[in-house]
Amino acid sequence: MTTKNKVARRKLSLLELASEMNNVSRACQIMGYSRQQFYEIRRNYQTYGAQGLIDRLPGARGPHPNRVDEAIELAILDYSLNFPTHGPLRVAQQLVLQGVQVSSGGVRGVWGRHHLLTRQQRLLRLEQKVRENDQPLTDDQVRLLERFSPEFRARHIETKHTGDLVAVDTFFVGTLKGVGRIYLQSVIDCHSRYAWGRLYTSKLPVTAIHVLNEDVLPFFEKHQAAVTTILSDNGREFCGRPDRHPYELFLQLEGIEHRTTKVRRPQSNGIVERLHRTLLDEHFRINGRQKWYESVEEMQKDLDHYLIHYNQERSHQGRLMNGRVPLKAFIDGLTKTEKNKTLAKAA
Repeated sequence: MTTKNKVARRKLSLLELASEMNNVSRACQIMGYSRQQFYEIRRNYQTYGAQGLIDRLPGARGPHPNRVDEAIELAILDYSLNFPTHGPLRVAQQLVLQGVQVSSGGVRGVWGRHHLLTRQQRLLRLEQKVRENDQPLTDDQVRLLERFSPEFRARHIETKHTGDLVAVDTFFVGTLKGVGRIYLQSVIDCHSRYAWGRLYTSKLPVTAIHVLNEDVLPFFEKHQAAVTTILSDNGREFCGRPDRHPYELFLQLEGIEHRTTKVRRPQSNGIVERLHRTLLDEHFRINGRQKWYESVEEMQKDLDHYLIHYNQERSHQGRLMNGRVPLKAFIDGLTKTEKNKTLAKAA
């Protein structure tokens, strides 16, 4: 028996007891009701019968008369599927521009009925919809899912051995008085995090080739290793016509595959981007306040000293590094044949 039925039976017992005793006050005192409540119960019983004894909550029965129409509700749900991170006010304003009259409170009401009040719930709905229907995602939806979904956030650049993937990028360091703009051509092995860097006053293709030819490739040759793939953005110093661009021709001569990141997606080359932040925090921002540089050569000399510390003395906190220095990770990441050649040469 439900609570409502128990209360209705108790009210009916009150009416029967008052009729038997012919004394309303005494019956109310025994049953624990007031006289006002007794007369309300009797009036409801006389008007509605046994249904009048059941307590009824105030308010509208069934759907609220002010609830938005079904067409408007579908428009809100469709918009929230395409733009799951927009708030109720923005959703309402955008729908008004499309000819759908609705308030921000109406949007929240629809979200509440479909359990979409939080941004995470709306993103999960989008993810579930994609899994069920296999529909293509827009660039904005992909970006939002990568930002909020733990599955997308857990993606990493995977490499098998040293030299499997080398990331390159051009970084604007600053302006040197009397010299001009200073650019850093940075190179890092994605497996071991071993880094190279050279400073230039321009960012032409010849500077990107110079750092590879003078620093990177000789270091790999010294350890009997090879660079398999180079990852860069779509900058002019790296990309162009394969039959004319100097950088493309140089990689073809060296037998190195060239990959590029997606446009406006710097996180796809995140290892070298994180290197830039480390160089800023631990070198450029500190030395720039301790020393007055007058030439690029002075800056390069201090940068070389820091890179020695970075590669050979500083424990790295990157993924799968486990506190090793990049040089040790570089040697550990060599293939078995390359490692044997390196050890034999060292002996």
